Amino acid sequence: MNPRILAIVSTLLLLAACRQAPTPAEDQAGAAQPGAPAVAVQEEDAPDAAEEEPARPDLPTLEVATIDGGRYDLAEHRGEWVVVNFWATWCSPCLKEMPELSALHTMREHISVVGLAYEEIEVPAMRSFLEAHPVAYPVAIIDVYDPPADFDTPRGLPMTYLIAPDGAVARQFLGPVTARDIEAAIASSGGPSLESLSAAPGPGGA
Repeated sequence: MNPRILAIVSTLLLLAACRQAPTPAEDQAGAAQPGAPAVAVQEEDAPDAAEEEPARPDLPTLEVATIDGGRYDLAEHRGEWVVVNFWATWCSPCLKEMPELSALHTMREHISVVGLAYEEIEVPAMRSFLEAHPVAYPVAIIDVYDPPADFDTPRGLPMTYLIAPDGAVARQFLGPVTARDIEAAIASSGGPSLESLSAAPGPGGA
């Protein structure tokens, strides 16, 4: 082969060999360029799952069938103060507080009530009972063997929860409550005070 041609071929082969293996520095520079492959996140850089915002256990859910054939969903009452009242037809203190709770539900625009009958009773029997003891708020019969998971199993009756407008539990009452008790609890939790409502007639002489 002509010595001149041989020299040219050798030079080309040397140049090709130099470009086959980039240096580590070239690799790093290439990774910094737009369009370069993403660099894997090291374990210490990965977000910690424990730092994610936890679910709020103080926001109970409640979805139950009411005895009038409807459904009650607590989530639909955000923006209101909700009184969740566990009761039973055989509970004398429960029957005593029902008229005041009914008046709260009717006369206070910012308050609504739901009654959860915690006993084994059939719907027709409950309807007959409420004909004799009418209330303005919805009533549902709770399965005593499968009560609402987000509320404590009643240790006694009546048992009442006050739910704030944001859906959180503001207060829990074990034993009978009055309309004044509920309104005082609302005022102490940042709601309307009794004084601000005094101009309007209210339940329980409020």
